Amino acid sequence: MRVAHIFISGFVQGVGFRAFVKRQATRFGLKGWVKNLPDERVEALLQGDEENIHEVIESLNRGPFLAEIEDVVVEWEEPEEISEDFSIVH
Repeated sequence: MRVAHIFISGFVQGVGFRAFVKRQATRFGLKGWVKNLPDERVEALLQGDEENIHEVIESLNRGPFLAEIEDVVVEWEEPEEISEDFSIVH
């Protein structure tokens, strides 16, 4: 079990980015969450197999249609609390 704490910056709010992250995470069997931040970034926590996390990170660098990705920062962490599913946090 690996955990990646991710911060995505650019034009990533108001373009369906959180739903995109959820679809990608679910597709690769990952748990965790995604949310918008007040500074216009998107924050996500992905939990699961490291190879699958890398696949999702690759997709985050492209993003959904209309998104303009400037930067994707990944911080690897030790698992503390394991999520039961993947959710969009409001």
